[in-house]
Amino acid sequence: MQNNIKHLAIIMDGNGRWAQKKGWSRIKGHEKGARIAKEIVKVVKSKGIEYLTLYAFSSENWKRPKQEVEGLFRLLEGFIDAEIQELKDSNIRLHVIGDITKFPEILQQKIKKSIKETSKNTVLHLSIALNYGGRDEIIRAVKTISEKTIDPETINEETFKSFLDTAHIPDPDLLIRTGGEKRISNFLLWQIAYTEIYFVDILWPDFNEAALDNALAWFASRQRRFGMTENQIQEIETR
Repeated sequence: MQNNIKHLAIIMDGNGRWAQKKGWSRIKGHEKGARIAKEIVKVVKSKGIEYLTLYAFSSENWKRPKQEVEGLFRLLEGFIDAEIQELKDSNIRLHVIGDITKFPEILQQKIKKSIKETSKNTVLHLSIALNYGGRDEIIRAVKTISEKTIDPETINEETFKSFLDTAHIPDPDLLIRTGGEKRISNFLLWQIAYTEIYFVDILWPDFNEAALDNALAWFASRQRRFGMTENQIQEIETR
């Protein structure tokens, strides 16, 4: 079975540790991480990958120091102001997954405006996970379903998926986590059932195209089974 990547997801971990190693504030690491994210978006687009999802702010990040959280909000606002025109010009469509209702009102409005202004773009679907948690997403989906008149017998995986934040995109083929940690941190719990997961020790601010190419090469070497036996896969490949 060919290992062509349609959807790449990334847990961008290590910004704070990168900055602390240099004796800088953690927000300096997030600033560098944002610049790296911008470059990786360009690289992913150039490789013909259609969907990219970046884990930017988890529902657990509220537990971080107030100064760091406020710094992240300012960084996000600045990113939207500076990059929205380039997203439009580059034919990149912006999506946001997660519950942004807890964000400052001005930030919510800027996010919604950016989503609307890029809604007709088609080359790359860029999804940013903001105030996102996989468990929270599933709970919100269940609540929405319970509010609708839906026969329980008709609910299947496709029905449930249509109520998730990611209803507009296919499940990830490859998930990359930088920073050396080997866990998924409540990210896309439903969606990564058959996703290949690649852990790398590189801190996110040091991640680059060469590191991405290594991950893509690793993915190409994998045999994806999706619950099938090796014989079943071979039968499909010979058809």
